[in-house]
Amino acid sequence: QAPESFPPLWNEAAVHVLRGRMKGIQGHCNSCYMDAALFSLFSCTSVLDSMLFKPFPLCDRNVQSILRDEIVNPLRKTGFVRAGSVMHLREQLTEKGQCSSFTNAEKDPEEFLNLIMHQILGIEPLLRLQSGDREQDCYCYQIFMDKQEDLVVPNVQQLVERSFLSSELKLVEIPSCFIIQMPRFGKEYKMFSKIIPSLELDITDLLLDSPRECCVCGDVATLECS
Repeated sequence: QAPESFPPLWNEAAVHVLRGRMKGIQGHCNSCYMDAALFSLFSCTSVLDSMLFKPFPLCDRNVQSILRDEIVNPLRKTGFVRAGSVMHLREQLTEKGQCSSFTNAEKDPEEFLNLIMHQILGIEPLLRLQSGDREQDCYCYQIFMDKQEDLVVPNVQQLVERSFLSSELKLVEIPSCFIIQMPRFGKEYKMFSKIIPSLELDITDLLLDSPRECCVCGDVATLECS
């Protein structure tokens, strides 16, 4: 455990601490969905550090302390988290979520995020999406799209834009945190063998009622077509 707090890892420090054998979060008993999510959310960014410290209205302080002291701080301090620490969190999620399979079965990352952010910590939804006249709030966005032959090794920017287009979605507002789940289809089939991370994400065309440039004349656009 590391009860003192450590900032997220940046640049050369991230490479120094996280590279090599016995680094990252140790996997055990179908924990990969949770390991990958926790590493992505906390290793190199502080945008969700409120989850670790802020006393939200519904906040379970025990789960919060396990997340902070047994997982995030050791990860940032030494670059390694043992499987027992994640299992401790999984046991608490099983107890709080009334779902007995959190300790042994593979789950969808969205199910894990909804449970810990909404039911256990009581965080407000991070995303507001609109499809037609209907708005929905959520904590992460999972990319859904049909196989497209022109995308062999896509980047995240391409996948997000095409997924929003095919689902006729728009962002109602700029999100404080945009958690994106890549497309995957279990062990047997992967839509893409590789996906290139986009280090920056341009959401200009994904925003509802955002002023944008006309691709013909260069003035402010008044019409939009898919």
